[in-house]
Amino acid sequence: MTSSAQGPDQASDRGADRDPGTPSASPARPTANAMRRALKRARDGVALDVGEAAVLLQARGEDLKDLCASAGRVRDAGLEAAGRPGVITYSKSVFIPLTRLCRDKCHYCTFVTVPGKLRRAGHGMFLSPDEVLDIARRGAESGCKEALFTLGDKPEDRWPEAREWLAAHGYDDTISYLRAMAIRVLEETGLLPHLNPGVMSWTDFQRLKPVAPSLGMMLETTAERLWSEPGGPHHGSPDKEPAVRLRVLEDAGRSNVPFTSGLLIGIGETYQERAESLFALRRIQRAYHGIQELIMQNFRAKPDTAMRGMPDAELEELAATIAVARHIMGPSTRLQAPPNLVDGEYELLIAAGIDDWGGVSPLTVDHVNPERPWPQIDELTERCTAAGFALRERLPIYPEFLQRGEPWLDPRLLPHVRALADPETCLAVEDAPVVGRPWQEPDGGFTLSSSGRTDLHRTIDTEGRSGDRRDDFDEVYGDWAALREAAAPVMAAGPAAGDGRRGERLEADLRQALSQAADDPTRLTDAQALALLHADGPALDALCTIADELRRDTVGDDVTYIVTRNINFTNVCYTGCRFCAFAQRRTDADAYTLSLSQVADRAQQAWEVGAVEVCMQGGIHPDLPGTAYFDIARAVKERVPGMHVHAFSPMEVVNGATRTGLSIREWLTEAKAAGLDSIPGTAAEILDDEVRWILTKGKLPTATWVEVIKTAHELGIRSSSTMMYGHVDQPHHWLGHLRLLAEIQQETGGFTEFVTLPFIHTNAPVYLAGIARPGPTTRDNRAVTAMARLLLHPHITNIQTSWVKLGADGAAAMLRSGANDLGGTLMEETISRMAGSSYGSYRSIRDLIAIADQAGRPARPRTTTYGPVPEERRAAALASDGHLPELLPVVD
Repeated sequence: MTSSAQGPDQASDRGADRDPGTPSASPARPTANAMRRALKRARDGVALDVGEAAVLLQARGEDLKDLCASAGRVRDAGLEAAGRPGVITYSKSVFIPLTRLCRDKCHYCTFVTVPGKLRRAGHGMFLSPDEVLDIARRGAESGCKEALFTLGDKPEDRWPEAREWLAAHGYDDTISYLRAMAIRVLEETGLLPHLNPGVMSWTDFQRLKPVAPSLGMMLETTAERLWSEPGGPHHGSPDKEPAVRLRVLEDAGRSNVPFTSGLLIGIGETYQERAESLFALRRIQRAYHGIQELIMQNFRAKPDTAMRGMPDAELEELAATIAVARHIMGPSTRLQAPPNLVDGEYELLIAAGIDDWGGVSPLTVDHVNPERPWPQIDELTERCTAAGFALRERLPIYPEFLQRGEPWLDPRLLPHVRALADPETCLAVEDAPVVGRPWQEPDGGFTLSSSGRTDLHRTIDTEGRSGDRRDDFDEVYGDWAALREAAAPVMAAGPAAGDGRRGERLEADLRQALSQAADDPTRLTDAQALALLHADGPALDALCTIADELRRDTVGDDVTYIVTRNINFTNVCYTGCRFCAFAQRRTDADAYTLSLSQVADRAQQAWEVGAVEVCMQGGIHPDLPGTAYFDIARAVKERVPGMHVHAFSPMEVVNGATRTGLSIREWLTEAKAAGLDSIPGTAAEILDDEVRWILTKGKLPTATWVEVIKTAHELGIRSSSTMMYGHVDQPHHWLGHLRLLAEIQQETGGFTEFVTLPFIHTNAPVYLAGIARPGPTTRDNRAVTAMARLLLHPHITNIQTSWVKLGADGAAAMLRSGANDLGGTLMEETISRMAGSSYGSYRSIRDLIAIADQAGRPARPRTTTYGPVPEERRAAALASDGHLPELLPVVD
């Protein structure tokens, strides 16, 4: 955030709560020797640990001067590296208190009120659009660049009056109203919104990122006892649980959102707990590099609150915290202190290492600290000059993030930001006219033209890819060292059969599990299933035989396949999936985007050679509007009305919904009307966030994937289901994944099949970084296929193996291990080939029949939903052998 005031929920939460009688600095002061050692390490630039940080937080007097001197040097080095030496920044902002209702009950907050008080004062539950725009217009007239939205956390969850107000005005929730008001402020005033709605979900970030250059939420503290124990400052406030707030910071980083956070000091935390909070912030910053500024805010007691009798945090304590934060966070993190809370001690805080004053308003009060007026900007300028610094105005998005470009700033915001930013420094142009500009593309829809390597679907087989990795490999996926540390416990072997027991007992467990699988696989316990997922040798052979017999009894001997064409309409993507070698930046040599006519042409070509389906997926292109997916489906249906459109992964569905402002249900309903018939259940990877956040930086979490799938099924849009395995996962993750799919299928009945997707490691970033395994073993593939048959029975009856990833011999082996389906002819498979698969980008019908022959089984074509193929389609497919006219050799 760019301002010292963060909503009631946020700890800008500036007033803070302290448990009465629990001082924040209760431990005995450190010894002189401990302080000397810690100060020396700080002077020498040696990394501090938590204990040393806790010692330095207690520096006072001459020790504090010593600490501040070394912190100031770190700050100065960071400003030099950023290209603005000797510059302290601030944001000229206007505060918009969208609502003062909140579901939390923080014991120090005076911002939050109740519906009755608002009514008696003649106010609505929320500011009306006219009230919002009146404040914003006056801000623009005063030369402000930032509209700082402050509001309570999810008031509709606590107050019926808030729900009623939102419903009456046509909004599902507070986030929807906030998004709408941010758009209106952009379009009608030109101010840049900085949003502080409190705790946000991953989906909320996708909804708000396109309408605001930056967002924020104070961490406040990681001291859980202040939230969990009765009498604590955050007790009774669900959004103040430290784990929840840390998850928000991580989701912001995963979503490439320039984010503001910080600490609220003096609310009852110990120095050790404060140090731990700083190290938690450093861990997240190291992993995602998404925290653009940290606010160090001192507690100020307020009348009429439970903490009115608590002493304010002393300014020397604040200065020590700033200095320690500077040493822990390093030179590149911007540190801010609210100038209206420091009693004129500007020089002390500058010396401690701040480089920003946050939001300063010439128009509105600090609504969280209304008793503390903002200093005049002229006064701030004079005090900075006296300390040897120049004061410059910035925008709510910091220069470093604006210079990074994609994916940190949504393209729809670029015109608004560029109009106010100096093209060289990316700071604010102080006298720039602040006027409204259109936010969304005026005509909407799919307006991208063909560009880049649009023949990649052919030349990937003849020429290969341009290189094994992108040249932003070290930045785009997050910090590899931090990821390595996070992956280590995940990749450690989980609970196995017999809980690690050996010998006869282990064999007995396997025999019992095999017996249960043969008798009734639906009654397999988790322990038995896990034992079987670890099976090898004769036990694995027996498992595959049981699965194959169950396959025969359930779906017969026919091996099914579908004549289909993959159409990946763009590979431009900035999501940051670490397993994906397909995604490219728009400027990369292998990047491409198809036009609508090219998509339709490819669908028509597929129809002419007998296809019954096109499978269409693409990267999350930043220029692609949410309605573009409707245009793609409609273009295919208009060109080839009989073609089944199997398209858009759950990640694409969420992208479309958040870009359009529609709910997932509304978006899917419109997509279905445009021609969408079913969706691929890809983007699942492993449905366990412990694994997902290692595999991907910014893809949707498990809960959101499940929401999309269930909603699609409820609307009559069926889907496949998938699992990508053999990277950083373990068998217990496979078990959880399969159990979840079975549970969904029992509820919805919407899955058509389960597709096993062995991880292709060759060009996968997470493998090139030395983190992931080199794909699954043959044992893994057999065990996963067999256990999918057993654990999904009788709910998902079609188990598909992947010739793209396993080749003919591998696919045939899986057909003997419980699989009954070979997937499709594909015609142009690019994703696995970019990852390093050497099995080509297509298979003819004869090729697929040969794989079935190798397994000793007959083959027959199917539709997407496993129905019979019309005779006309069968004849067309057989005449062309199910592939495009030009056959291409494969290059390794």
